[in-house]
Amino acid sequence: MDSYRNSDPRPPIMQGSPPKLVPPKLDWDRGPWNRWAFQNIREVLPTVEVWRGNGHRRRFERVEVDLDDLPVVDSTGSATTLAGLLDETYTDGFLVLKDGKIAYERYFNGMDERSLHLSQSMAKSVTGSVFGILAGRGLIDPAKPVTSYLPELGETAWAGASVQHVLDMTTGVRFSEEYTNPYSEIGQVDVASGWKPVPPGSDPAFQWPAHMFELILRLKDKVRPHGEAFEYRSIETDVLAFIMERVTGKRLAQLVSEELWQKLGADESACFSVDSAGYALAEGGFNATLRDYGRFGQLILDNGGGVVPADWIEATRNGRHGPEFNPSLPEGSYRNQFWIEDPRSRALMCRGVFGQLIHIDWDNRLVVVKLSTYPDFANIAYSVATLKAVHAIAAALG
Repeated sequence: MDSYRNSDPRPPIMQGSPPKLVPPKLDWDRGPWNRWAFQNIREVLPTVEVWRGNGHRRRFERVEVDLDDLPVVDSTGSATTLAGLLDETYTDGFLVLKDGKIAYERYFNGMDERSLHLSQSMAKSVTGSVFGILAGRGLIDPAKPVTSYLPELGETAWAGASVQHVLDMTTGVRFSEEYTNPYSEIGQVDVASGWKPVPPGSDPAFQWPAHMFELILRLKDKVRPHGEAFEYRSIETDVLAFIMERVTGKRLAQLVSEELWQKLGADESACFSVDSAGYALAEGGFNATLRDYGRFGQLILDNGGGVVPADWIEATRNGRHGPEFNPSLPEGSYRNQFWIEDPRSRALMCRGVFGQLIHIDWDNRLVVVKLSTYPDFANIAYSVATLKAVHAIAAALG
C-alpha cells in the first residue's frame, strides 16, 4: 500500500468494526500505517501514563497570523507555500509560538488538540531535561563514572565512561543505528522494547533480548576511546534513564510527571511505551499533544522557567560543532540530549525520525513544533526544507 499525504484520499486504516485495514505488527511505524499509529500508540503498544497532575494548565494567548501562503521552498528547492510544504512533508500537527503566544496552529490527518503523537527521539530531550533537574539538585554528578550509579555496567563497554559522555553520546560503545537491519542493535531495541515481535525467519541460534536492560548488559564492545567522538546512538538515553531510576527509586514515567509534566502546565497527560519489565522507553517512546510539546519548548526558551536549571540549559547550548554530526545540520552539534543548530544562534532542537521537530530560537523568541509521519525513517531533503521554512517564519514574524 502506498503512503498518502494529507491532500490524498486516506485509506481506511482501523476504520469500521472490526476494521478491515489493521497495521501489521512488523510495520506499524512505516508508511502508510504510521499515519494512524503515531496518533494511537495506546492501541498499538502497552503504555504507562505520564500524569499531568491536578495543577494549573498553562494557557496560551493567541495572536494569530495566517502563514498558509508564506513563500518557502519545497524538498526540491522549488518555490511553494508553507501550506504546500506541510502537505508535502506528511505533517500531522504544526505549531508556532511567538513570544509565548500562539501565532499559527494547524492540524492534519485526523489529528486534533487532544491527540497524543509519538515523539520518537524528541523523547531524548524530555529525558535529558529531567536529568538536568536531578543533576541541578545534586542527585547525579555528570562527571562521575557511569558505574558509580550502575555498577553492573562495569562488565560492558560503558566501563570507564563518564555520565557526561553518555549525555553527549561520545562514549565508545559499539551500537549500530541502522534502522532497516533487524539484527542491528537498534533493530534489537525494537524487540527488547516491545515495539516489534521477533522477525519471522530469524536465525534460531540468535538470542533476542527480553527487555531493554538485558540489551544494555550485552553491549560489551568498544569502537573508540570514550570522549573521542560523537556518534548518535539511541541506547545512551536509556542508560541515562536507568541511572535516574536507580538514584531516585522511581520509574521514568513518574519522574517525568513529577519533575516536568505537572510543572509546565500541560493540557493532557502524556504516555510512554513500556517493555516487558515495565521500563518506559526513554529514547523514543514518549507521546504528547502538539501544544504540550510547545509548552515544553517554551519552558526551555524561558531558560527553564524555574523548573529546568538555567545553567543546565546554557551549558546545553554550548557544544563543539562540525559536519560529522548530521548531514541536515552542517554546523550542528549535540549536547545533553539536544541538537544545537549552529554556533551563532545556538538554537536548540529536539528531533525524531519520521519528521518530529521542536525548534527553540532565542534570537527570535520562537518555538516551532512539527509532528509528522514520513513514509521513511529519515528524509534529508524534507528536514532541510523544514528548517528553511522555520527561518522564513522567523523572518515573517519579525
